[in-house]
Amino acid sequence: MNIAVFPGMFEPITYGHLDVIERGATLCDELIVAVGCNPAKTSVFTPAERVEMIRRQVRHLPKVRVAAFDGLTVDFVRQAGAKVILRGIRTYADFEYEFQLAIANRTIAGVETVFIMASAEKAFISSSLIREACAMGGRVEAFVPPEICQELYARLGNDRQTKTMGLRGDEPPRVGADKHPLRGEINE
Repeated sequence: MNIAVFPGMFEPITYGHLDVIERGATLCDELIVAVGCNPAKTSVFTPAERVEMIRRQVRHLPKVRVAAFDGLTVDFVRQAGAKVILRGIRTYADFEYEFQLAIANRTIAGVETVFIMASAEKAFISSSLIREACAMGGRVEAFVPPEICQELYARLGNDRQTKTMGLRGDEPPRVGADKHPLRGEINE
């Protein structure tokens, strides 16, 4: 059986991730979406929450399963009986970083990496951009499925009102009016 692993934090899973999963599932007998843990990063959702969110989004794909892992990706890949890591590439900067990892994974563990280029309309989507925009009151419906969007809004305290540069969104900017830095005005 040809098993591939698509590892990531998926914090949260995006339409870009789902595109790579759907396309990657056509290349193997089984695709494992591997939800990683990085103790150096603060997460919005626990690994178990992320696994469950992803399972709901990929339930229509019979060749895809979701699992959490802790530690090195190559160790998880070997334990899963896979020989291939699947990675999505959005930009040249992604490729440079992923290229280095692919060579290291092949050298250290004999694990190959297969790259899937992001769809043009999804190439700009990143989980960190979505988290930041949501935390600042931005709308993220265009980047994540509705169910995930609601969970982000609930977790990050987003009141779903469009906010721009610290304004409530329902008033014009008043440059220098009362010099309050949280309202987007310029301090003179």
